[in-house]
Amino acid sequence: MKPPPSLTLPLLLLFLIFRSPNLASAASCHPDDEAGLLGFKSAITADPSGILASWKPGTDCCAWHGVTCLSDDRVTSVWVSGDPDRPAAYLSGTISPSLSKLQDLDGIYLLDLRNISGRFPDLLFRLPKLKFVYIENNKLSGQLPAAIGKLAGVQALSLEGNEFTGPIPGSISELTQLTQLKLGGNSLSGAIPDGIRRLKNLTVLSLARNRLTGPVPDYLGSLPYLRILRLSNNKLSGEIPATVSGLAPTLAYLELGHNALTGQIPDFFGNFRALDTLDLSSNQFHGVVPKSFANLTKIFNLDLSRNVLVDPFPQMYVKGIESLDLSHNLFKLGQIPSWVTSSPIIYSLKLAKCGIKMRMEDWKPKETYFYDYIDLSENQISGSPAGLLNRTEFLVGFGAAGNKLRFDMGALRIPKTMKQLDVSRNLVYGQVPEAVSSLESLNVSYNHLCGKIPDAAGKKFAATSFAGNDCLCGPPLGPCKG
Repeated sequence: MKPPPSLTLPLLLLFLIFRSPNLASAASCHPDDEAGLLGFKSAITADPSGILASWKPGTDCCAWHGVTCLSDDRVTSVWVSGDPDRPAAYLSGTISPSLSKLQDLDGIYLLDLRNISGRFPDLLFRLPKLKFVYIENNKLSGQLPAAIGKLAGVQALSLEGNEFTGPIPGSISELTQLTQLKLGGNSLSGAIPDGIRRLKNLTVLSLARNRLTGPVPDYLGSLPYLRILRLSNNKLSGEIPATVSGLAPTLAYLELGHNALTGQIPDFFGNFRALDTLDLSSNQFHGVVPKSFANLTKIFNLDLSRNVLVDPFPQMYVKGIESLDLSHNLFKLGQIPSWVTSSPIIYSLKLAKCGIKMRMEDWKPKETYFYDYIDLSENQISGSPAGLLNRTEFLVGFGAAGNKLRFDMGALRIPKTMKQLDVSRNLVYGQVPEAVSSLESLNVSYNHLCGKIPDAAGKKFAATSFAGNDCLCGPPLGPCKG
């Protein structure tokens, strides 16, 4: 059929497009994929922020939010994520088995949706091209299936931040293509499976924030590409096995904090030249920190807090430390270490109960502008922190409880970013400034403060925040006289 000769070229093109069945169908996704995605949407019971608003029947599902088609007209990945900073950006419901219709799917990413519930989605076993599974920060529960090893082609498996219970199945050893295994933030129990030793391609192993027991596996050093190892916040016990030294060439993040590990910190950690982060906090390590730590020149985050470590602390030669926490050991440092003071960039410094004796004014750090947190509590520090706080712009928390600080509270500058302030049990005098009302937590108890508590602060903080001062008055304490 010829179009009328009066049609202009643009109209002629439109005429041909709408008259041609081949051109029209090329703009649509496969019917099975559309049906599978709409089935997923139908199992969602609440979508207050309209994450799936573009998922409408009869439209091209390859253009829907979070949907990618890279194989002709077939859907290859589904990425649906919430926004942790927006309380309404979540989904409620379950994961519909209809997603198994997406037979070309190689990646499923359901992230930070918070209220997606149900069991482990068995539909994953029916997706032959699946390589990447990231179902994080939802409410999936129950046990991981014993047959999880059938996901043999999967290269990345992350189920972090759900509510899974029970053991990690032994068949996990069959997932030999895995480069990432992330099961942290659940309630998994039992020992770390021996079969993980077979996952030679792993670069990331994250099992933190579970209820795992037993020792740190002695085979970890035989995983040649491992860069990130997170086992913190479990119930692991025993000493760090010597075989972990095999990770020295590649490991950048080692997190073993909040367990029940014992023994001394191994000297071989000095060989971990690529180490960015080392967290051994809240264990039962004793003895000295090895002198070999001087070799950790690239370390940015070091947390040895809440152990039973003693002096001497080794001299370190870091080019710049981002966060350091040595709090609550048996150190008697005397001064804040020079390599900390000279660091050109530092965000967090926590040296509570570290035997520091100095005047606050004598500490002259090279950089204060970027500090987020400073905790110098339970030491013997005198003087005033006013000069330090006047040189910070991003400070979120300052703690110096249980020292000998003596300064006028009314003259203290409260940075706009500050949320936490604790200068309790010192020698602070003067009045409580109005600016503390913007804080989220405040403790100025057991000082020598006087005067009326600002109304907003009195309504916001409990009496314990102001107790034990010379003559503070007004809510939440007693009324002011006269």
